[in-house]
Amino acid sequence: MVYIYSPCLKVNEKGHLSISDCDTIDLAQQYGTPLYVMSEDEIRRVCRSYVESFQEFYGGNGRPIYASKAFCCKEMCRIVSSEGLDIEVVSGGELYTALKAGISGANIHFQGNNKSTAELEFALENNVGDIVVDNFSELEQLGKIAAEKEKVALISLRVKPGIDAHTHEFIRTGQIDSKFGLDLASGEAFQAAKHSLELPGVKLIGLHCHIGSQIMEKLPFVHAAEVMLNLYNQIKQELGVELDHLNLGGGFGIHYTEKDDFIPYHEYMKAVSAVIHEKCTELGLSLPKIYIEPGRSIVGESGITLYTVGNIREILQVRNYVAIDGGMFENPRYALYQSDYTCLIANKAAQPAAYTATIAGKCCESGDLIQEHTLIQPPEEGDILAVLSTGAYNYSMASNYNRNLRPPCIMVSHGQSRVIIKGETYEDLLRNDI
Repeated sequence: MVYIYSPCLKVNEKGHLSISDCDTIDLAQQYGTPLYVMSEDEIRRVCRSYVESFQEFYGGNGRPIYASKAFCCKEMCRIVSSEGLDIEVVSGGELYTALKAGISGANIHFQGNNKSTAELEFALENNVGDIVVDNFSELEQLGKIAAEKEKVALISLRVKPGIDAHTHEFIRTGQIDSKFGLDLASGEAFQAAKHSLELPGVKLIGLHCHIGSQIMEKLPFVHAAEVMLNLYNQIKQELGVELDHLNLGGGFGIHYTEKDDFIPYHEYMKAVSAVIHEKCTELGLSLPKIYIEPGRSIVGESGITLYTVGNIREILQVRNYVAIDGGMFENPRYALYQSDYTCLIANKAAQPAAYTATIAGKCCESGDLIQEHTLIQPPEEGDILAVLSTGAYNYSMASNYNRNLRPPCIMVSHGQSRVIIKGETYEDLLRNDI
């Protein structure tokens, strides 16, 4: 049997894969495939584990912020908000979605390395509580816009602390040559803090860093906390400004396959809390409010994708192609990152995984693969293939490549299911054509 690691997944009495007590075969029959399936139960469980970790190790002085780029829709925003999390957005579209979900601007943190004038104006109009400024140009631009609107923008500065998080080069963000943030080592970040005090349209309230994604160890986070506290202290000592908060970002790893071995999330919080207490005592600082930004770790293992198996092409002594009715248009992560996934035949989940398969999508593209040389149960046309841990950066990165339709997304909880994002139609493809 394939290794199943998410608490919301199990093999039921029929030998089928189930998620939050919903039989995946029944879901495929009811909603069709491809189909994104998200477990509300697992999302809420992980949200609560983060909130509880803050209470246990840091006295509740701060909060987790959901990084909505991992999976953004109105229902997702409502769920995490109801669990006490703020929302991080990285575009005008994500900001619009959060606002339409009923999230107060005060509970939204707006990131992005090249925000447009329209996006900054939109954020100010909706009283976004924390605009994370990425560079000097944005600082000047935001200060000017805010002054013209007779508003004061509450800002944090995004800092690159120069820490290598030992992850894929495309998802490292804290090292010196990252496109994100103000450099710490050269003094650029401190100079931005100093300059912000000269701008009447902005008020500096915090610092932010993010060192990467899918990080499997706690030491990079500990180092990030140490160097960011040094800057926090420098700003207090030299500029006389005591900031409201320190945001240490996200990047906590999840299981994609049984090879992934990450530290439980509360261990991150325990280690980071310990170093903050120690460092603040050393520097004579009051404990700052701390934010962290989990995204993938909240939704990644909470989601799966279901497909119907099509043709099976066995090339002797080369590979076995198992074609599915989805592909890189709804999950481009293998094409982009060669991302590992666990795959299984959902209607044969109790059987041994003894067939080596390359899962091929339906796009007219040789690189349209979901996984190569992976062990699954012996497949047949019409079987339902499940790919696990697709809750993060799958729907978010989906496209209409080859004019394929984005699939629907459903939410499941305690044996019940509901649509949260409708599947597209051919009419939707032409909606903006002229």
